[in-house]
Amino acid sequence: MAELREVQITEEKPLLPGQTPEVAKEAELAARILLDQGQTHSVETPYGSVTFTVYGTPKPKRPAILTYHDVGLNYKSCFQPLFQFADMQEIIQNFVRVHVDAPGMEEGAPVFPLGYQYPSLDQLADMIPCILQYLNFSTIIGIGVGAGAYVLSRYALTHPDTVEGLVLINIDPNAKGWMDWAAHKLTGLTSSISEMILGHLFSQEELSGNSELIQKYRNIIAHAPNLDNIELYWNSYNNRRDLNFVRGGDTTLKCPVMLVVGDQAPHEDAVVECNSKLDPTQTSFLKVSNPIPHSPGKLTEAFKYFLQGMGYMASSCMTRLSRSRTASLTSAASIDGNRSRSRTLSQSSESGTLSSGPPGHTMEVSC
Repeated sequence: MAELREVQITEEKPLLPGQTPEVAKEAELAARILLDQGQTHSVETPYGSVTFTVYGTPKPKRPAILTYHDVGLNYKSCFQPLFQFADMQEIIQNFVRVHVDAPGMEEGAPVFPLGYQYPSLDQLADMIPCILQYLNFSTIIGIGVGAGAYVLSRYALTHPDTVEGLVLINIDPNAKGWMDWAAHKLTGLTSSISEMILGHLFSQEELSGNSELIQKYRNIIAHAPNLDNIELYWNSYNNRRDLNFVRGGDTTLKCPVMLVVGDQAPHEDAVVECNSKLDPTQTSFLKVSNPIPHSPGKLTEAFKYFLQGMGYMASSCMTRLSRSRTASLTSAASIDGNRSRSRTLSQSSESGTLSSGPPGHTMEVSC
């Protein structure tokens, strides 16, 4: 008689008891749909509860993309124009995303009781480790706008080993000076909270134009059911401390940074100053019209190149912006290798041109 041998067969995805393959497939499909729609969680921190929404599944040896929104917005109203942009899909399918809502800013958030002590921006940054611990994520690439950019910068200063890169849009790292405080108080006497926040989000030229986009954001903020909460976040932003960046000093961002500012944005001077205080070998500077609402395409291109520079998405095809940047840097380096390695790409500059888009958009690269 031939010798019988025992063969063990192990299912790659074992079925639950009594579960048919058809049911298992339907359950897997439902789970995928749920991940595409996002899963919302809340965790308790030393400074109160914080809500965040996770899209996708963690990828091996890849950080999570973590976003933090600006004042007057939540993660949807701030980031949807960017993350729903067609060219962005190539990026987000390669990373799990965590969209953080500042306390009281999430949809359906109850209004905080009178006298509630809203967290400072430093304390908002101290909530992020609780989120990462809950999700068991070790590292992130942060994308922050305005107040959210400040929060992520503060977090990166205190937890540098967990931040692989930062995209900081319209950041003001400076505390308000006495002149700023006086102007803010005078404005508060004649303007509503919603109008003051609009002045923070958009340039005076954009506000004067009163476009459909401005009317949309004015309506979102002025009629927000949690407007009292928004005012608390606004007050925390205006009471922020100076980040005290020092180029070459201990107080600086250790990771690659992409600074982004809107053309004629209220914070243009502050972002330029921030650029001068960060490590030039780690920092790039992108200037476009209001980055997310008006220029999601250019921001997506720049972000893709930023990721490629960090060693991710190396197989991705080069974008128009990255081709222009590479050609310009190579050409300039061959002319004079001893000059400063800071370069500006502009349609009107001598160093190179972008193939499309309105004139005046620049990308200054310090590398």
